[in-house]
Amino acid sequence: MMDTVALIPLRGGSKSIPDKNICLLAGRPLCHWVLEAACGSRSINRVFVSTDSERIAAVVRAGGFPVEIVPRSAITASDTASTESVMLEFAAGRNFRNLVTIQATSPLTEAIHFDAAIARFHAEGLDSLVTGVQTKRFFWGLDGKPINYDPLRRPRRQDFAGSMMENGAFYITRKALLESTGCRLGGRIGCYLLPDSHAIELDEPEDWTPLEKALLRRAARPQIRALIFDVDGTLTDGTAGYTARGELSKRFSLRDGKGFELLRKAGIRVAICTQENSAIVAARARKLGLADVFLGVEDKELSVRRFSEETKIPLEEIGFMGDDVNDLSAMRIAGWTACPADAHPLVWDYANYRSRYKGGAGAAREVCDFVAAGIAQ
Repeated sequence: MMDTVALIPLRGGSKSIPDKNICLLAGRPLCHWVLEAACGSRSINRVFVSTDSERIAAVVRAGGFPVEIVPRSAITASDTASTESVMLEFAAGRNFRNLVTIQATSPLTEAIHFDAAIARFHAEGLDSLVTGVQTKRFFWGLDGKPINYDPLRRPRRQDFAGSMMENGAFYITRKALLESTGCRLGGRIGCYLLPDSHAIELDEPEDWTPLEKALLRRAARPQIRALIFDVDGTLTDGTAGYTARGELSKRFSLRDGKGFELLRKAGIRVAICTQENSAIVAARARKLGLADVFLGVEDKELSVRRFSEETKIPLEEIGFMGDDVNDLSAMRIAGWTACPADAHPLVWDYANYRSRYKGGAGAAREVCDFVAAGIAQ
C-alpha cells in the first residue's frame, strides 16, 4: 500500500478562462507548475492526473513528468461536479492511505510546501489538512455582525492573530475519511499556512498578471549550492551587551535557525564566516548544527575561496550575505550576494538581494526563504 499519493484534477471545460489548465503562464502550461512541484516532493509516493481532455493529457505527457494519467468521467467533469466526486472516483479500487489533492490554479505551490504539510499531517496525527494564508482583516457578515473580532475591544494589528483564509492550493485527506464522509475535510483537521503571495487562485483573467509576475520573480532566484553568512550585523543586530562581570552577549534571531533548516532541506550547504573568534558564535553554530564555521577570519575572500576548493563547489554557485565593508572582498567573488536593510551603503551596490529587514531582525531568514523556496514577500 502506498502511503501518500497526489491527485491533480485537470478538467477540460473551463468557462472563465478557456483551456485554462494548459494556457501558458510565465512561459509554461499552467498545469506544469504544480506537476513539477508534486513530482519533486519527497513525501509523495506517486502522482496522478485526472482529466477528461486528450488535449490536456497530451500537454501533461509532453512535460515528461513521471505521472499516471487516469480518465475522468463525464459526470465528474461537468460544470456542477464537486472536487469530492473526482476524489472518490479516483480512490475507488486504488490502494493508498492519504490523498493530496492539488489545484493547478495555485501555481506558486512548491515541493517544499508539500513536504512540510505532509510532515505536519503525520506529526499531529491529522485526518485532513487545509492550506491557506494568514489575514489580519476584520470580517463582517452581510447581516451586519462581526465574524472574527469584538468591535468593543478592537485589537491593535500587532496584537491581533487574525484568521486563515483558505486558498485552495492543496488538501490532504485520509482515504478512510474521504470514503466514510464523502468530504475532503473532516475528523481532526489541521491548517498549513502559505505565504501571503499564495492568496491568489487563478480563477479569473485578472488573476493572470500578478501570478505571472510572481513566477517570473521566482525564476530569478539564485541557483546556488552553498550560502555563507557573516555574523555581526547580519545574524545579529550588530550590537553587543556586557554583564556586570564583563561577559559579552549577542542577540540572535531564533527564526534564522528554521531558515537554515529550510536551506539544508533544499540541498543548500550553510556556513558562517566572521572576523571574531567568539565562543558565543561557536555555541550558536553548534546549536544550529552547522559544520562549516569560520571564526577569527581576517580575509573573508580567502576563506570563501578555500571553502570552494574544499567542497568542490564553484564560486559562482556560492552565495554570501554580509553587511559591512569587511564583507566586500567575499561578496565580489561570490556568485550571488545579499545584505540586510541596514547594511553599509557601500555594500548595497554589491548585493543582488537587499532584505526588507535589519540584521538580526529577520534579514537572514528572509534570504533563506528566498533562496530555499522563493517565498520572500
